[in-house]
Amino acid sequence: MNKTLLLIICDFLLLNLLALTRWEKAEPPQATRTPVPELAANAVTKEQDLVETMRQSLADEQGRRDELAQRLSAADAALAAREQSLTQLQSERARLAEERNAVSARLADTQRAVTDLSQKVGAATQEATMTRDQLAQLQRELAEKQAEATRQQQALADREKQLGDIQRQNQVLTMAVVVAEQEKKSLRETADALKAQVQQERSDRLKVQETTTQLAQGVGQLAEKSVELTREIRDQRPINANVLYSEFLANRVTAAFAATRRGFLGPVNRTRESQTVLASDGRQVFALLHVADTVFSLGEAGGDWESATVEFSRSGAGPSRAAVLQFLAHDPRIVALPLELGQATVLGAKVYALAVDPFKFPEAVLIDGNGRGYGEVAFKLDPAEPRFVRVDNRLFKRLFGDFAPKRGDLVLAKTGELLGIMVNSDYCAVLKDLSAAKTLTMGRDLRGAATTALFDELNNRVLALPLKLQ
Repeated sequence: MNKTLLLIICDFLLLNLLALTRWEKAEPPQATRTPVPELAANAVTKEQDLVETMRQSLADEQGRRDELAQRLSAADAALAAREQSLTQLQSERARLAEERNAVSARLADTQRAVTDLSQKVGAATQEATMTRDQLAQLQRELAEKQAEATRQQQALADREKQLGDIQRQNQVLTMAVVVAEQEKKSLRETADALKAQVQQERSDRLKVQETTTQLAQGVGQLAEKSVELTREIRDQRPINANVLYSEFLANRVTAAFAATRRGFLGPVNRTRESQTVLASDGRQVFALLHVADTVFSLGEAGGDWESATVEFSRSGAGPSRAAVLQFLAHDPRIVALPLELGQATVLGAKVYALAVDPFKFPEAVLIDGNGRGYGEVAFKLDPAEPRFVRVDNRLFKRLFGDFAPKRGDLVLAKTGELLGIMVNSDYCAVLKDLSAAKTLTMGRDLRGAATTALFDELNNRVLALPLKLQ
């Protein structure tokens, strides 16, 4: 219990005790005393001592209370200091959280930079690989040119030898002319003697000439019939597959595609090289390819292409660029790149004609799009799809092992004409009409071409075809 409270209670009990006590019964009556002097009347009594004691107790209690108030003030000051320290700690914690967020953002930026650098390293590696391939191609072309130069030197030596032989023959003929002149002189002398005999023989000669003219006319007619017969026999005789493949290798053209667009992680650059041949519908020269052999893909998501170019090249000829890319109405998966006649002339490759009678022979020659293989393959007409023919894959695989037809392979008729292009592993699109369904202008700026919508529309046309043709 508090000492101050205990003291107050004791004082209170003492006062009650003093107040309730009857002092007149406890003490005997005293004799009457003389009045006390004034000094004695003013003397301190017991009540005054008690009051003084209580006043002193109250003063002590007030002192203790003041001390308690000072302690309370000190405690409040300490509490305020602790609250200020807590506020500072919270501010420091918020600052550390902000710094941690900033460090996390810098770490994310660093990770993105590492990803970009990895992509750039991959692109640089791919470019280095392409550079090595181009160097190997240039070395092969140099070796071919050196071999061609050697052959030309050998041909020049042979021609010089032939020229020497001709000069010697010329000398021999000159001597023969001199001898002939001498013989002519002697014959002129005998001619006069034989003039009469010649006159007699002239009439016989006229008769012989008439007979010879009739025979010559008959021989000419026979020769014309022989030429027609030879042409008909050649048209009816299939060309050997080895000859057609060798002709393809000598006349194939390389198409190099390049396209760019914006991607989610940065610019997308796509390149591709494919090999094909030039064909003509009688009005225009085209390079024909499957869309899978280009940088484009029907139905591909990823945004519009911003630029696209294609260049044609051939060993020994300069590059030539196509201005537009056409998706055929026959099948939008087949693209045609029209070329000017001058461009085809510069490339120097054979221009294949479209097959006039593609079903003359029951077999055709299928050549891999990149020229890695070839072989004869049988095909059959499909009454439900007259614009396509079905290739017999089983016979082809049995004859030629692992090499099997696939999309983009070229199909040549046995007459040496272009029959069509494989749209999948089973069906070949027979090319008779090269009219375009859609046209894409190639160039450095395709931002207004809306290529995504164009490819989606063409992909919907493909999906509308029967499942066997997709």
